[in-house]
Amino acid sequence: YLNLHEYQSAQIMKDSGVNVPFGIAAHTVEEAVAAAKTIGDDDVVIKSQILAGGRGLGKFTNGLQGGVHIIKTKEVEDYASKMLGGTLVTKQSGPAGKPVNTVLLAKKMNLVKEFYFAIMLDRSSGGPVIIACSEGGTSIEDLAESSPEKIIKVPIDIRTGPSESEISKVVAGLGVSGDKAAAGEQIKALYNLFVEKDCTMVEVNPLAEDIDGNLIAADAKIGFDDNAAFRQKDVHAQRDHTQEDPREVAAGKWDLNYIGLDGNIGCMVNGAGLAMSTMDIISLRGGSPANFLDVGGSANVDQIKAAFEIITTDPAVKAILVNIFGGIMQCDIIAEGIVEASRSLNLEVPVIVRLEGTNVEKGQQILKDSGLELISAKDLDDAAQKAVASIA
Repeated sequence: YLNLHEYQSAQIMKDSGVNVPFGIAAHTVEEAVAAAKTIGDDDVVIKSQILAGGRGLGKFTNGLQGGVHIIKTKEVEDYASKMLGGTLVTKQSGPAGKPVNTVLLAKKMNLVKEFYFAIMLDRSSGGPVIIACSEGGTSIEDLAESSPEKIIKVPIDIRTGPSESEISKVVAGLGVSGDKAAAGEQIKALYNLFVEKDCTMVEVNPLAEDIDGNLIAADAKIGFDDNAAFRQKDVHAQRDHTQEDPREVAAGKWDLNYIGLDGNIGCMVNGAGLAMSTMDIISLRGGSPANFLDVGGSANVDQIKAAFEIITTDPAVKAILVNIFGGIMQCDIIAEGIVEASRSLNLEVPVIVRLEGTNVEKGQQILKDSGLELISAKDLDDAAQKAVASIA
C-alpha cells in the first residue's frame, strides 16, 4: 500500500475538514528559513519527513538526536542543515534508517493534552476498527505493552459507518475535556477520509487538545490501498520512491512482488504461498533467503528476465533458486526467461531450477538444450539442498 509523508497527509486531512496545525514543507535550508519567517513566531516546530514512525525518539546517523524539535526561529537554519540530506534511524525505520529530503515547519500549538487515534483494517471483525488511547505523542507499541487497558478498540460496520454511540465511545476513550460534540465531528471527518480516500490506515499521534478544547491532528500518517490507485490518482501521484527499496520500486514497474531480506539465496517463485514455503525449506536446510519474489501466474519472458535483474542487484546473492509450479504459469515460458536472462545478464552465480506442472517437459527440454550450466532439481527439498550446497 501507499504511504505518504506527514505534510502530504496533513493537507489531505485539512481538505477533509480535520483540524491541522499550519505548516509549510521545505526541501532546502533556504526554504526552511523562509517558511519559519512566514509562520512568524519566536518558536517553531521542525519535523523530519520520513515514512516511518518514532521520529521524535529517533537519531540521525550524523549524531543529531531526535527527528522532531521545537526550536527558536533563529535556529532553523542550523537544524535544517543537519536534518536535510541526513539519515534518520527510528524503531520503525530499520537499522539502515530513511533519508530526510523534506522537513515540515509547523506552527507551535498550545496543546494541553495528547491522545492516540487510528483507524485500521481489522481482519477479525472484517472491517475498519477505530483505536483510541487517552495517552499519545509517544510510541504506541510501548504503551500497548505497559498499559494495554488504556487502549480501546471500536469495530465499525463498513456498510453503515460509525453510529453515534460508537463515536461517543471513542470520544470517552480519548478522555476529551472540551466540546465532545465537536470532537465527535472530528472523529467522523477522520472516518470519512478513511473511506473516501480508500485508506488502509489513518493514524494521528498525537491527536491533541488545545487550550480551547479543540481537537487538532498534530501529526498525520495515512496509508492508501494500491488497488484503488485508478480512482485516487492525485493521491498516488505523490508517492515518494526515495523512501522505498529501489528493488521493490523496480519490481512494481514489472508487476512483480519483491521484498528484500538479508540472506544470500535469491528466490524466484510463482505464488505467495509457494514463495513462503520455499523460504522456509531453504532455512530448514541451513540456508538463508535473500528475498521474496513472486512472479505471479501470468509472467512473460521479459518479466522473468526483469526478475533475475532485480535479484542480482543484491550483492549478497550467491545463488538463485527458481521454484515454479506451473498452473496458469507455463513452465516453458519460465524456462525461456531463465535462458534469456542467464545469457544477457551473464549470470555468475549458480541457478537451481525446479519446474513442475503445465508444459514441464517443454520447459526442461529448453533448459537442457540451452547449454547453460543450470542445476536441475526433482522437487523443492532437493532444490533447497542443492542451493545451500552450491554456496557452501
